[in-house]
Order: sequence, then structure tokens, then C-alpha cells
Amino acid sequence: MQTRINLAKVAPDAYKALLGVENFIATTPLTATHKELIKMRASQINGCAFCINMHTTDARKNGETEQRIYLLNAWREADVYTPEEKAILALTEEITNIQGHVSDATYANAAQYFDEPYLAAVIMMAISINSWNRMAIATGLRVG
Repeated sequence: MQTRINLAKVAPDAYKALLGVENFIATTPLTATHKELIKMRASQINGCAFCINMHTTDARKNGETEQRIYLLNAWREADVYTPEEKAILALTEEITNIQGHVSDATYANAAQYFDEPYLAAVIMMAISINSWNRMAIATGLRVG
């Protein structure tokens, strides 16, 4: 498959709107590690090769280990993630797989680790990467 359409050129205002969410997230206290975990996990679930490639590269640049990157799709069974990171990953998965909704238990678990502004940043990061994944997949963005 080849790239279908370049939304940044064809619909620049829509593209800029997505960048606006990213600009908001940059002003939050969300750590680089948490951002990249959210981006990598949602991208794995969505099957977005372009975004998986981008965000694993970015995670490595931010000091993420190969072990944690490789174990991300089995994070529940891996002891290399903190309880806070596991709460973020659970919330990210439920936001990404929204058909089952975000459960009260998952939300409450995340809320025990983070204040509301941080939790809002986590939620917005998950929403944002899901939008980028859908854009990349719908437009046929390729790795390489």
C-alpha cells in the first residue's frame, strides 16, 4: 500500500488542531517515560507500524530500555513496570479499546496514583495517540 493522502497538506487546519493537543500535553507534568509508554502501547493495540517505529525510537532516546520496550505487550506479567506505570497502561488500553468503556476499577486504580491534572494529561495523551494512529493508518503512512 502507498500513502493515500497527506492530511497536513490537504486539511492543514485539522492537522494543526491535533498538534494543538500535543502542545497542550507538552505543558503538563506528564513525564517523557509515561508519554512514550502510552504512545507505544496504544500504537501496538492499533497496529500502527509507523507510530510504533516512531515512539520506540523516541523512547530509546529518552532512556527507555530494550527490555521494557520488548515486554510492553505483556506488561501485566512483567515486573519491570511500576504500579503507577501499570495503572497508566491499563487506562490506556481501556481508552484505546473503548468499546468496553473505561471501567470504574481501572479509573480508580489510576486515580490513586495521580492527581487530577496528571490524570487528565494521561487521558489526553491516550486520546491524542489514538487520533494519530487512526490518521496514520487511514492515510497509509509507511515505515521506511
